[in-house]
Amino acid sequence: MSRRNRATQPEPAEETLADRLLTAGEAADPSDQPPAAAVPSQVAGWGRVFRGNRALWITAGVAVVCLLAGLLVGRFVVSPADAAAAATAPAPGYITVPVEYGELSNDVILRGQVGYADSVEVTLADSEVADAAVVTGKAPEVGSELQARAVALEIAGRPVFVLPGGLPAYRTLRAGMSGPDVRQLKRALRAVGIDVPSRGDRFDRATAVAVRELYREAGYTAPIDASAAETLSAARAAVRDAEQALTQARKSLAEAGSGPSAVVRKQANIAVAEARRALSDARKASPRVPSDIARARDQLTLAKLQRTESLRRPDLTAERAGVRSAAEQLDAARAQVRTAERASLPFLRASEVLFLTGLPRRVDAVNVGRGDVVSGPVMSVSGARIELSGSAADADAKLLELGDEAFFDLPDGEPHRAGITSIDLSDSGGRATIRFTPDRLTPTQLEQLQGSNVRVRIPVGATVGAVLSVPFAALTAGPGGESRVEVVSGDPRDIEHAQTALVVVTTGLAADGYVEVTPVQGGLAAGDLVVVGR
Repeated sequence: MSRRNRATQPEPAEETLADRLLTAGEAADPSDQPPAAAVPSQVAGWGRVFRGNRALWITAGVAVVCLLAGLLVGRFVVSPADAAAAATAPAPGYITVPVEYGELSNDVILRGQVGYADSVEVTLADSEVADAAVVTGKAPEVGSELQARAVALEIAGRPVFVLPGGLPAYRTLRAGMSGPDVRQLKRALRAVGIDVPSRGDRFDRATAVAVRELYREAGYTAPIDASAAETLSAARAAVRDAEQALTQARKSLAEAGSGPSAVVRKQANIAVAEARRALSDARKASPRVPSDIARARDQLTLAKLQRTESLRRPDLTAERAGVRSAAEQLDAARAQVRTAERASLPFLRASEVLFLTGLPRRVDAVNVGRGDVVSGPVMSVSGARIELSGSAADADAKLLELGDEAFFDLPDGEPHRAGITSIDLSDSGGRATIRFTPDRLTPTQLEQLQGSNVRVRIPVGATVGAVLSVPFAALTAGPGGESRVEVVSGDPRDIEHAQTALVVVTTGLAADGYVEVTPVQGGLAAGDLVVVGR
């Protein structure tokens, strides 16, 4: 076709969207289509619609997005007029709270630490601990209890007994010693069922026998001085020798004190008689020889003097001194025997006993095990009784009394009761320490609570049953000083139409910002709205 003919040929009319849809619909009409094998599917027909009108669909999508954006902007963008209207104060109204009905209590609240009472670290005295202070027995388990008379540990084959008492073992107790620690030992032995007949503060033979019994019943041998037997044997031999010496000295004194013997007397008398005969013979034989007579007379005089001297009472000073010396030696030997006997008696080493108060005691921690060398504290123990302890201001503590009940929550949320056992006020007027003893707890509860920190509530005043109560701010004073509340009827926000009435009340217990009220003039019920402000 020529250019002119193409130019003069009329242009086809622009196809509208309705025509396109009609054409697509006609093409998609199954009644006008050939069999399915010869024509495109319906999905393909719709695909041509989208592809053929892509610009139209894009335009529609943009319009939808703009519409949503406009809605969002209208939601969050506020005009100055609207903002000013929103900032305007609301219409004045009453500020009200409802009247409460229920039990009202005034409580002291504090935090309490749960633990076993009177926790202490146990350290053994090391004055006589063996060079190798090795734990040779089984150590106690954490959570177990130490009973009186029990063996807490075995160190180097020796037991460590637990006995009741507050004075620590600071020295080894032996026979002959005295003091408050000996008195405590005697009391402790009697407390665990071992008879100690003697009283007082002296470690005597009866105390040593009781100590031997303590060790024997635990399966151990009581400690004794290794060299005591030899010392005692030598002391007893010395006593025997001293006794023999004293016997001999007394015999010599007795012999010396009895005077001359019969033989001595007879011999003295014979000598005197012979001297007399010699004098008589001299006088007869030589009467005219004075020298012979004088000699015979002198012999007689000498014989008489010798007889007088031999019959005189002897001086016993030396014999008596010998007796005294022998007696003193015997006393000294007997004292050595007593000393040796005391040394041979059982004694109690300071390292083999633990004096603890409040038995039985619970083992909280064990620092040593079998085979370990003891150094420092061997374990920590506490009272077998669980305890709560906390602090409160002295002003609050002065509201409390011993025996007052308190409440804390168990792990499952249930409240549990406890009683106040001690209140220790601060000297400086700061905070007081308060201790509680909980009511009986199960082993599971004890395990869960140990070491935890709980909220403790101590009621110091409470109403008898449920009462009406309002906030302090709801109370006003009347012209006569009476207390009253203003009750609102209707919508409290509509101050022009709401009705109010003053109700005279008497007040009671105050707690937690609320006060108990009882209407005197006018009616007041739970849920009524009372004015606290405008």
